[in-house]
Amino acid sequence: MSADTSESATLHVQVLSPKGIVWEGEAQSVSSVNSQGPFDLLPQHAHFISLVEKKPIVVVDVSGKESTLSYDTAVVRLFDDVVTIYADIS
Repeated sequence: MSADTSESATLHVQVLSPKGIVWEGEAQSVSSVNSQGPFDLLPQHAHFISLVEKKPIVVVDVSGKESTLSYDTAVVRLFDDVVTIYADIS
């Protein structure tokens, strides 16, 4: 039996702030650090939600370019290969 190739090989990432969409695009990974330690989100990862406080969030886009985002407080949510980062929350 062959593997199902219809599943996503990338993550769709959306960074939202109270003022609107900060960044949106396709990515290979999203990484940061929460109260339990470092984490990496990759395609087909289990559903995930975490609070990130005063730690960088690194998004690696499909070309391999790293973008580092920094917020005092953010929530990172992954559901069905869609990562939503709620930034600058209080």
